[in-house]
Amino acid sequence: MSPYTVAWLVWIASFVAIEGAALKDARKGDTLSEHIRSWFGVTGEGSFPKLRRVALVAGLAWLSLHLITRGYV
Repeated sequence: MSPYTVAWLVWIASFVAIEGAALKDARKGDTLSEHIRSWFGVTGEGSFPKLRRVALVAGLAWLSLHLITRGYV
């Protein structure tokens, strides 16, 4: 197993641990989904919510294409 594979597995395990703790805690604003909604203005709060939503959609569109085309995009 390469060091990068190990690093990615550690990263995934860290995410699972953090998200699991946040779900168990059940406070508002502690999960990744809630942070993304806040950071990208999905709730309409903060400055430039439309611009931040466009950035989120553009980033997700790029990621989808990147994964589907095996890195061509």
